[in-house]
Amino acid sequence: MYKAVAMTAITGKHMIEKNYNRVIFFILLFFAFVLGGMLCMYMSSFIIPIIVALMLSFVFLPIIKKINSKTKIPWTVSTIIVILLFLVMFIGVSSLLVSGFRSIINEYPKYESKFLNVYKVVASRFNLEFEEGKSFITNLWNNLEVQKYAQKAAVFLSSGVASFGKSFFLIVVMMIFIEFEVNLTKEKMKTAFISKNETFMKICRQVMNDTVRYVSIKFYISLATGILVFFSTWIIGMNFPIVWAFIAFIMNFIPVFGSIISVGTTTLFAVLQFSPEFAKPIFILIFLTTINMLLGNILEPRIEGKNLGLSPFAIIVSLSLWGYIWGFIGMILAVPLTVIIKIICENIEDLKWLGIILGNGSSNSKQSDK
Repeated sequence: MYKAVAMTAITGKHMIEKNYNRVIFFILLFFAFVLGGMLCMYMSSFIIPIIVALMLSFVFLPIIKKINSKTKIPWTVSTIIVILLFLVMFIGVSSLLVSGFRSIINEYPKYESKFLNVYKVVASRFNLEFEEGKSFITNLWNNLEVQKYAQKAAVFLSSGVASFGKSFFLIVVMMIFIEFEVNLTKEKMKTAFISKNETFMKICRQVMNDTVRYVSIKFYISLATGILVFFSTWIIGMNFPIVWAFIAFIMNFIPVFGSIISVGTTTLFAVLQFSPEFAKPIFILIFLTTINMLLGNILEPRIEGKNLGLSPFAIIVSLSLWGYIWGFIGMILAVPLTVIIKIICENIEDLKWLGIILGNGSSNSKQSDK
């Protein structure tokens, strides 16, 4: 009897110590999370190029592997070929975009009266000032404090273009070295950690495989969306199809809201261009919505599989959080970064509950079946 009482007391003591240790662990984890967020925010100019270089490397990794295995071209040469092709495509698309935006500016006078009519309706609806005989830009400039925002935008754009040039060069250089060292990195990780911590290697492998899979699928689905938008707007006779294709491609990386913004912007311009005819804008709205629904909600989840799924709540929170930390680029990177966090949580015993919350339920049932 005394032994049973003693064993119960020891068990209770261990339980208290375990719970106490878990409380300390979660407190430290919370402070580490806050500190990590602050570091990401204040070191954004250093961290963002690294993250973007990693994500682009994940996109091109399967292509380099295929070239290397099928043609027996050395890994280094395959990497250089793929990066050079990427640079040629990037420069070509960039020049088309620049000419497209320049055309928008040059052809703005054609749309002046339509913009003015829209502004007149909005002004009467929301009791804004409207000066007859003045242009659309003048009305905006005088009545909605556009001057202040335009000056801020001009400063931001000029500094942004300069910083983007430096960042892009850095991203390309880092991509090259990341791809060069992929195979060496695997061997280094095995040598450094496999004898000490098998769980760590398992997490690294799963994070690498799932992130490569997610990012590459998302990239090619977004590219397919942009190509379809380009041809649909070009065939129907919309001006600047390359611009709408680029907007669709970029916005497709932002779940839920990105597609809405892309379809809404393109449809709005179609209304301005083709009004008073509404058949073509309605076609654009239906066709672009169908493209996004088929590719984003049906094809993409089927290719990705259920294991990479995030709950809608987790997606909204991640968009808000990463958007707050890194702005627009943070919203683009939000889902892949959250997928990485989810995978790590699923492989750490004390954080499995967080992986379940972040997931869509399917992956967790799959794991429990195993």
